[in-house]
Amino acid sequence: MSTATTETHQRAEGPAAPVRSSHTPRLLRWWPAAVLLLLAVAPFSAVPVPGLLDGPLGSAGSLQLLATCLLFGALATGYDLLLGRTGLLSFGHALYFASGSYATNMFLLEAGLPFALAAVLGLLFGIALALVLGSVSLRVTGIGFSMVTLAFAQAGSILVSRDPGGVTGGEEGRAAPADLLPSWLVGIDHTANLYWIALAYLVLTLYVVARAVRSPAGRVWEGIKENERRVEVLGLKPYGFKLTAFVVAGALAALGGIVHLLLTGGSTPQTTTSDFTLSLLVMVVLGGSGTRWGPMVGGILYTWADHRLGDLAGSGAVAGLPAVLRVPLSQPLFLLGVLFVAVVHLLPGGLARLPSRLRAVAYRKETGDQ
Repeated sequence: MSTATTETHQRAEGPAAPVRSSHTPRLLRWWPAAVLLLLAVAPFSAVPVPGLLDGPLGSAGSLQLLATCLLFGALATGYDLLLGRTGLLSFGHALYFASGSYATNMFLLEAGLPFALAAVLGLLFGIALALVLGSVSLRVTGIGFSMVTLAFAQAGSILVSRDPGGVTGGEEGRAAPADLLPSWLVGIDHTANLYWIALAYLVLTLYVVARAVRSPAGRVWEGIKENERRVEVLGLKPYGFKLTAFVVAGALAALGGIVHLLLTGGSTPQTTTSDFTLSLLVMVVLGGSGTRWGPMVGGILYTWADHRLGDLAGSGAVAGLPAVLRVPLSQPLFLLGVLFVAVVHLLPGGLARLPSRLRAVAYRKETGDQ
């Protein structure tokens, strides 16, 4: 090939990307395992994390907060199976989370069943509820689907608050019976066990979602999100595939409700409200909808900020500020809203897009220097 031809090809293809070591991508593949290992051994650590946690990493209070963050990271990942993978905007996902918690608690309190059996029945109840309500909700599409799921969620929230038969506890919720729970799950001394359960739930959710997305059904979900009519033209029926995604996401939410029951020691009506689902929506958008790690990161960050910004809002440092600053900064929701708006404005696509943006900036600087 002549020199002129070579130059022509270089101009057409653009500047060559910088050569990187072949070992670097292989090492990067192992970062999830490294993070999982660090999370698994966190209860054995006494390392202080000032600013992020109130006490040492392995203290009961820190592990409780970390377990809650992991729980909601997993819950947001499961919710993104609907929103980011299938394009279904559900406003009723909290209903299935609450069903797992309340059903398990009722089987414990009313039937006196062992926890393991009550948890299995609670999970099955959540799956059945998702199957029944999903089969009805998915008869409509678009905004109609969102409104139907919202109506079901509102009905469930009202039912819980009315406390039919005294089985839900009404606005006060209902505590889980400590005498019917395994001893290794009760008490501040066993917070590490609850933390490991939350970590296991996160790992299971990530695994299930990853396998589901890579399956043949997952490819159809992607097609439904992009163009549902085209999927129909290909001879496939989107309804069955959407119902499968709905039930899988509902099952993961119900399992999360059972983990939440253990972490908090009871079932709370706040988990039945549409505001709870809106929080999940914010988590997913914050982290990056439709990405592998984004919803998890968004759920963890949002939950951590919700707890820590609440402490900041009630601190003496904020109380001593002038009224023009004290009033907005004393509202945790205001602080969360500012954080959310900033991320959405500065990082379209969520936090999951940050590494690729940084690589693009670095690449432009390298090519610019040359």
